[in-house]
Amino acid sequence: MGMVTYTIDNKLYINVTNKCTNSCIFCIRNTEKGLGSEYDLWLDHDPTADEILNSIKDPQKYDEIVFCGYGEPLIRLDTVIEVAKRLKEKTSVPLRVNTNGHASYIHKKNVPQLLHGLIDRISISLNASNKQKYNEICRPFYEDIYDHVIEFIKESKKYIREVWVSCVDTVIDEEEIDRCKEIARDLGVNFKLRAYEG
Repeated sequence: MGMVTYTIDNKLYINVTNKCTNSCIFCIRNTEKGLGSEYDLWLDHDPTADEILNSIKDPQKYDEIVFCGYGEPLIRLDTVIEVAKRLKEKTSVPLRVNTNGHASYIHKKNVPQLLHGLIDRISISLNASNKQKYNEICRPFYEDIYDHVIEFIKESKKYIREVWVSCVDTVIDEEEIDRCKEIARDLGVNFKLRAYEG
């Protein structure tokens, strides 16, 4: 079994699943080094809520707890919600989700609304300013998902205190980065440029 939780810069990351609905050209899963040899994130099964919670010894000592991993955490929406609820009972540490923004489409529910009061920050991978570029870079399993990602960002703004959208720096040019920044500005959310880990 790979690591269920791991720490970087005093932030605790929860490896919820290896399943994903994108196959991004820049994904660290697709590079030989991944996160480095000390981080074995390939899971032999999706951890249960209890397994996740048991691997978090002292949640209060971290600056932030992040649902992420080698896959899309919100594929396992019920588990994320259960773990977040139980963490909220015992810690004031902010909880964040890193997501591709597909969850409302996958589950046919307003997922940001379900995360209201549980998740303090959400970081949504935008990576492109239009559907065609998104399909080239992220290679999603659903052809028309881009519009749903934009909708997911809008809904997150209503229900989650701090919303970020991100792009990977070397995959798109300056002009495209500026377009993505503009989308974030128009949607009233924060923008972050992520370093390519390849």
